[in-house]
Amino acid sequence: MTQKRAVCLNCIDGRVQLPVINWIMGHHKVDYVDMITEPGMDGLLADNNNPIEEINRKIRISIKNNNANMIFVVGHHDCRANPVKELVHKDQILMAVKRLKPVFSEMPIKGIWVNSEWKIVQL
Repeated sequence: MTQKRAVCLNCIDGRVQLPVINWIMGHHKVDYVDMITEPGMDGLLADNNNPIEEINRKIRISIKNNNANMIFVVGHHDCRANPVKELVHKDQILMAVKRLKPVFSEMPIKGIWVNSEWKIVQL
């Protein structure tokens, strides 16, 4: 039986890992979530001045080696590496999704926000 996987671009903050993994597995019927982390991932991806070739390389490994079939971009409340307001985070998540689309056009790419109660909101 083939396992289903997603790849998630998330902040390094440990507080968001389990809520995000559990939500993705529960709402998108995947067996595993490959996690690629960077401090303030949403802000990093949204800024076109930041090179993201290394992140893209890791996404490709997840797709090729683990058969990941969807990508998630995460931003979260109280991010110390990207201390901006919630609306800015949400805009950054959407900009990050838009930046990744041309490179991974064959994949659904979804943005998610982790709110102050550690609940997930899909954007």
